[in-house]
Amino acid sequence: MKGAVFLGDRLIELKEFPDPQPGPGEVVVAIRASGMCGSDLRYYRDRPGTAATSGKCIGGHEPAGVVHAVGPGVSPEVAAIGDRVMVHHYAGCGVCDQCRTGWSQMCSTKPARVFGTHDHGAHAPFMRVPASTLVPLDDSLSFEAGAAIGCGTGTAWGALERVGDVGGATIAVFGQGPVGLSTTLLAAARGARVIAVDLEQTRLEQARRLGAVATVDPSASSAAEQLRELTDGAGVDAVLETSGASAAISEGIAALTPWGRICLIGHGGEARFKVLDVFRTQMTLTTSWSMSIVQQRQCAEFIARNKLPVDDLYSHRWHLDQIVEAYQEFDKQSAGKGVVVFDGS
Repeated sequence: MKGAVFLGDRLIELKEFPDPQPGPGEVVVAIRASGMCGSDLRYYRDRPGTAATSGKCIGGHEPAGVVHAVGPGVSPEVAAIGDRVMVHHYAGCGVCDQCRTGWSQMCSTKPARVFGTHDHGAHAPFMRVPASTLVPLDDSLSFEAGAAIGCGTGTAWGALERVGDVGGATIAVFGQGPVGLSTTLLAAARGARVIAVDLEQTRLEQARRLGAVATVDPSASSAAEQLRELTDGAGVDAVLETSGASAAISEGIAALTPWGRICLIGHGGEARFKVLDVFRTQMTLTTSWSMSIVQQRQCAEFIARNKLPVDDLYSHRWHLDQIVEAYQEFDKQSAGKGVVVFDGS
């Protein structure tokens, strides 16, 4: 089979790999949709020769598909041929407290393996994974929706869980890329009054369609000042920062009400503030790293139950033989989410 590998310096290519066979406790998933995640751009742009840019590992960590083959020791209750599934894209030791509670990416015994970085990912027709990483995909959800939930949309869910109850709260979501738009969609469905913040007008328009009650363009004036104007001077109850921009973190903190909460989701930024400046606000600052395998299932169930339009996050659908063009377009970061689709999706 052919699989897409990152080479660094904005290069990606298709290479030939053997079709995977399941070992004990493993399954092979026939991929139907493989999402393109913003974190993939780090590997796409990175220097050659790292673990993710060596050309030895198939990329893509947002898999959804059907169980194609089952290895020894996997019971039918865990996986059967034809099951519609997502994959939790981390694998740990499986026995430490972090793994047993669903947080395999925080494995305390050994560094977690990340599919698409350390082990073969989903930018290929087939993918071998431990059966323990499978998450059921409801028949009402498309494979594209499953791919989104597998990381970007699931990451938004995990962040909302970290922030806590947002029902009735006014929150600001900084960045309206795929994770930010997912946060806007899910937060609105959970009862929040969402204000979307982004520089791109097309993304702000999409945010309104997905539930934002107002939008802020920080290029016009201070985002914090605009957010206070929209809240009659009070500020917002919570901020979810998905862009990874240092300026956005600072503006988010400045926009909080007393007792406000800010959750940092995006990669790359720095949080800098004088403690005395925020000390009396009693703010809470937290981070959020993806989601647990339990939260991935809960997110999918919530989306299916509420019939949320997760498929609308996608602006581009590609086939594997278009992978070079796909990442060139994705690298612009001006559109919605992209996904690689396979026959049968």
